[in-house]
Amino acid sequence: MDRDAPDWDDEFVDRVGDRLFTSYDLTKNARVDGERFTLRAELRMERYKQFFHPALSYGHHESAEHLFVRRVDRAGVAELERLVAFGHDLADRWIEPGEEHFSTEFTFALVVETAKIDPAVREFVADFRDRTLLKRGYYGHYEINLVVVAPEVEELSASTNADIADAFRFWEPDDAEREGVIGQLADRLPGR
Repeated sequence: MDRDAPDWDDEFVDRVGDRLFTSYDLTKNARVDGERFTLRAELRMERYKQFFHPALSYGHHESAEHLFVRRVDRAGVAELERLVAFGHDLADRWIEPGEEHFSTEFTFALVVETAKIDPAVREFVADFRDRTLLKRGYYGHYEINLVVVAPEVEELSASTNADIADAFRFWEPDDAEREGVIGQLADRLPGR
């Protein structure tokens, strides 16, 4: 796979895109059902088990992640609630419920221009959790997550299950830079 990440005029969004482009399909300035997003990222995974040969496979499961990033002057709870409703609309139209569907995640990220994230927004996002089972879980589930980031003051608020929030957090070392278990044990040895 020999492809380049799109370049954004926005330096912060460009860095996020650079972190995501190896795993996600990225779209610059995407328009989805009338909504504009600075960055749209999509990841699709298919898992299955096989017995001796791929022709003897079972346990097929499909998962998808959709990330929608928008740069805004300031984030409000009403805007976040509107994006959650938009996520439910997308789920109704994009997900084909079936035995092979395992999960779909919709994550909406707002990059704010203001100096700080409003406390009401921070609390709403931190407490937010929205998971919907399809046919009581038999056809999997979908989840909506929220992320609000103020890069100028290095502040981020994310839903509990918004794992992709780490892609927006440049002021903390990412997992590749953190020491593993062996490194932590070696640090505890005398003489080191």
